[in-house]
Amino acid sequence: MNILGIETSCDETSASVVRDGRVILSNIVATSLQEHQKYGGIIPEIASRRQMEFIDLVTRQALNTAGLTLKDLDAVAVTESPGLIGSLVVGRSFAHSLSFALGIPLIKVNHIEAHVYAGYLVDRAQEQLDRLREFPLPAVGLVVSGGHSSLFYIKDFKSFRIFGQTRDDAAGEAYDKVARILGLGYPGGPIIDKLARSVTENDIKFSCAPMEGTNDFSFSGLKTAVLYYTQRNAAKGFAVEKVANAFQESVVNVLVRKTIEACIKKGVASLLVGGGVAANASLRTRLVEAAAVKGIKARFPAIPLCMDNAAMVAGLAQHLL
Repeated sequence: MNILGIETSCDETSASVVRDGRVILSNIVATSLQEHQKYGGIIPEIASRRQMEFIDLVTRQALNTAGLTLKDLDAVAVTESPGLIGSLVVGRSFAHSLSFALGIPLIKVNHIEAHVYAGYLVDRAQEQLDRLREFPLPAVGLVVSGGHSSLFYIKDFKSFRIFGQTRDDAAGEAYDKVARILGLGYPGGPIIDKLARSVTENDIKFSCAPMEGTNDFSFSGLKTAVLYYTQRNAAKGFAVEKVANAFQESVVNVLVRKTIEACIKKGVASLLVGGGVAANASLRTRLVEAAAVKGIKARFPAIPLCMDNAAMVAGLAQHLL
């Protein structure tokens, strides 16, 4: 079964063809990120206008790369929510029209649940190898991105139950705001990760609100602590890389601790991680190591699939169909 996925929840415009819910035949992503960087964040009007320009082009390229035509498609999948309203309308309108014209099913997919599924996807070269390492459900899913920090209990890929989330800023949002405080530009995640990994010893310490007794997160206070530290030490100066390292250590520590605790509480031995912050090198290493100690198998997507993409939408849609 070949499903065309359409993803337009934020600033990316993506189209992908996925076979049988696992094998990526194509995954085309166009982004308007450069136009947003000078504003220090996403401008919804710019995003939706560029998506109107890109969506037909990326869909044609996805079909060409997959070696298929419209007649070879069995269904169309599209991100239904959450996301920027104008951007979602572009993708949904396009997918509805295409589904209607071709007379094939339209599957509406939750963007956050699709991020959890991204770790199941492989390209054609990996297909045979991947069949040797199946990943059992139920599982705990962790989504960490610019807009979300959420824990899910996944009975199967039709049943996602959220049981923990951020009370304020998402982890990725905190990265972007701290990067702005430190004058590092947008987006903040990659540059903070790079700077943080250059530090071997650090006397600066920050801490996240522990949110004891809950499965929830809180990153707003951490961001404020970084702001106050930089203001207090502005006159005498401070090492930006050490502040970045202390900030990242705090974020990674709480994500790892809460996620492993969630797996133990739910009695599962499988952990799926997705979202833009899942590309963070420190989080990937530490979470895999901590999970292994507890006999939990953690699975991350390939780095490009951590970002918004249509392959994860098309893959999850196979189960919903």
